[in-house]
Amino acid sequence: MEKQSNVTKNLRGYADKEKGKGGINRIYKSRLFEMIFSSKRELLELYNAVNGTSYENPEELEVNTLENAIYMSMRNDLSFIIDSRLALYEHQSTYNPNLPLRFLMYTANLYSNMTKDRSLYGSRPVRLPAPGFMIFYNGLAEQPDRQIIKLSDVYEVQDKEISLELKAVMLNINRGHNKRLMDKCKTLKDYSIYVDKVREYTKSMQLEDAVEKAITECIEDDILAEFLRNNRTEAKNVSIFEYDEERHIRQTQEEGEERVNHLNRLLARQNRTDDIVRAASDKEWQEKLFKEFGL
Repeated sequence: MEKQSNVTKNLRGYADKEKGKGGINRIYKSRLFEMIFSSKRELLELYNAVNGTSYENPEELEVNTLENAIYMSMRNDLSFIIDSRLALYEHQSTYNPNLPLRFLMYTANLYSNMTKDRSLYGSRPVRLPAPGFMIFYNGLAEQPDRQIIKLSDVYEVQDKEISLELKAVMLNINRGHNKRLMDKCKTLKDYSIYVDKVREYTKSMQLEDAVEKAITECIEDDILAEFLRNNRTEAKNVSIFEYDEERHIRQTQEEGEERVNHLNRLLARQNRTDDIVRAASDKEWQEKLFKEFGL
């Protein structure tokens, strides 16, 4: 029953912290992915699958996720230490090239907490757990099974020798991707199936009905069955919030793209090619053009 108590405790904690803040939906911002892998047992299974290791004792895993120790108004999804290694995991439904920068900020905060009572000015080295960064992607845009996203990709100047680098591995966990990984971690595979079911059913029914149907079918088919049975209400509420938010983000992106396309058409009619090119890389100039055309 570890899974049930951990998840319920986490959700109650989020709710308590938001009392009196007008944040009734705040607990639903904890992603379903985080809920599922809040259990050390499930998190260790995922770590072993990703790294090809065979650790057996979940208690060897020390969770140190930055909950409400928010840095730059951000919090990380999952972070933990095992065998002197620091693992930071992020779940994303949209591609985000800024994740290496966010990982850098998270890691700096974690290292700061770890070393706050140790001397950084002495002659002895302050030993740190070696970090590893993993992104679990399940968005709708096509992405390869595996890719590396680097901090240096966002540097304005690309020097031959990079003084500070951070590499994050992004794994596509949509259904049908990374089969070998999914076969090693049933929970991750089940999660991808559940996500796929919700998305499929929302094409023909209301979101709440789609989530309810997906949950019922998954329990019947032994897909995340124990988790969904023990946390049905919380899982349903989180799923509704999460997929509604995903749909809103997608609609906003589509509206933004149409706005840019409309601007480019207007500029093209006036033969303002230079403005089209400049607006593509200069957001301030683009906003100025939006105001000029009343867009």
